[in-house]
Amino acid sequence: MANNAELIQQCEERAKKWLSPSFDEETRCAVQAMLDNEDKTDLIDAFYRDLEFGTGGLRGIMGAGTNRMNKYIVGMATQGFANYINKAFPGRTDLSVVVGHDCRNNGRMFAETVADIFSANGIKVYLFESLRPTPEISFAIRQLGCQAGVNVTASHNPKEYNGYKAYWDDGAQVLAPHDKGIIDEVNKVTIDDVKFEGDKDRIVIIGGEMDWDYLQAVKEAMVDQDVILRQKDLNIVYSPMHGAGRVIIPEALRSWGFQNIHVVPEQMVIDGNFPTVVSPNPENAEAMTLGMKLGTKLNADLVIASDPDADRLAIVCRNPKGEWEILNGNQTCMMFSWYIIANKKKLGQLKGNEFLVKTIVTTELIKKIADKNGVELRDCYTGFKWIANEIRVSEGVKKYIGGGEESFGFLPFDKVRDKDSPASICLICEIAAWAKDNGKTLYDLLMDIYLEYGFSKEVTVNVVRPGKTGADEIKQMMTNFRNNPPADLGGSKVVVSKDFLKLEQTNADGSKTPIDMPDKSNVLQWFCDDGTKVSVRPSGTEPKIKFYIEVKDTMKCEGCYERCSEAGLEKVESIKKSLGLE
Repeated sequence: MANNAELIQQCEERAKKWLSPSFDEETRCAVQAMLDNEDKTDLIDAFYRDLEFGTGGLRGIMGAGTNRMNKYIVGMATQGFANYINKAFPGRTDLSVVVGHDCRNNGRMFAETVADIFSANGIKVYLFESLRPTPEISFAIRQLGCQAGVNVTASHNPKEYNGYKAYWDDGAQVLAPHDKGIIDEVNKVTIDDVKFEGDKDRIVIIGGEMDWDYLQAVKEAMVDQDVILRQKDLNIVYSPMHGAGRVIIPEALRSWGFQNIHVVPEQMVIDGNFPTVVSPNPENAEAMTLGMKLGTKLNADLVIASDPDADRLAIVCRNPKGEWEILNGNQTCMMFSWYIIANKKKLGQLKGNEFLVKTIVTTELIKKIADKNGVELRDCYTGFKWIANEIRVSEGVKKYIGGGEESFGFLPFDKVRDKDSPASICLICEIAAWAKDNGKTLYDLLMDIYLEYGFSKEVTVNVVRPGKTGADEIKQMMTNFRNNPPADLGGSKVVVSKDFLKLEQTNADGSKTPIDMPDKSNVLQWFCDDGTKVSVRPSGTEPKIKFYIEVKDTMKCEGCYERCSEAGLEKVESIKKSLGLE
């Protein structure tokens, strides 16, 4: 109880600072209500820490407090970011940034706050006129030669959240040393340091002209236009899930040559409350319900969706029974990788210097595809900033042809440095057109890949632990796994253990070898003798710890898929028991 009393006292002291005239009346009232409440749970959650830059910048529940998304936290983050930009480019008088936002509640207000603060610090701001996809923000930074950028979005999180993605001059989310440098500057800022009064002469509104440039660039992801022209009537159903994809994606599909595009009307409505879904997350099957319903009515070939900031995509295709089958993120990434390699090879577009990138938690089948076809595959940490880093380090030397992750993100060209659903959705429709041209469906294509390269079942287990007690529990779980790694997983012997915080690999004979990665990361991986792979990491943007489980099998016929899938799920259950996740 003593520790709890001490924590409450610390939170009360921090909260009382938010009663000063520097904060508006609405905020002061909300904070006073938390202070007056006998139950201190809300007070602790709102003030036990500062909302920090994680793997995706800032992200948190909206409300008053140091651990919440509000204009003051956004303001202090932006002031610190502006200070860092001015230090990083000394003597420059032409500094500029791009600022955008998606459909989230308070998104426009936060974006205008960000623009005002940058402009007040002598930095020119290109502010999008209204919501735009995250990848277009990344593209605009590069296109306009800006030094940085901010997109106000919480991606696929529930409606209570908003966030702040910080980008550097290459159009990628910030990496070391810039992330640490920005955090250091942000930590120095007090509310009285923030220059909230903008310089309107330094703010330029952009929109349609950048859309045009971006749509032209997206066409570079196209592999085979002839197949699209032959299948221009491919029956497509699309949903933006109330978000930014509605501005760009139907137009992008038309620009590629697709002429039979239908949208889910209820989800074309811009709404930060996401009224038609429980959560606007393409990983959740529930979010695809309306799209599949319309797809059935229209006898569509495929149903596709983008998340609120339109960086991630979901794909639904028909199985042999005519039922809708939702592809998971690993299958999506694998299909993109296979198609890009196979068809660029067939069309003579591979010159021998190409490379693909996947994250370390994404299916190993992609490596088998790349290896068999003589294409370099690179592994990187979770988060598209690491895929962008691989593009950056090889720019002008090797050709990036695609990269993705299991969480429904893919980037099929290099003009953007974040995951890109407009380009990926256009490309998956090209792949569906190619399959149809060959008398197949996307589902048939997936089976062909499994038959040639082996079957893989991937399941992600999310253990959610909100609040301070949850954060402590997640930290302890990682410590326990690090100190006591499993010897077997569901009956499969662990032969390699990787600790990316130590950058050390432990082999079956007990020998240790260094891991070559650009930075340390709090991730553990275990590989078994039968191809089983388990990865464990705390989420950088949400209060949870994630377990990525991959098991292997051999598929001898297309009809074996269901058997392999069921056996894979049984194996996953036994692995969960081994990890104490029951």
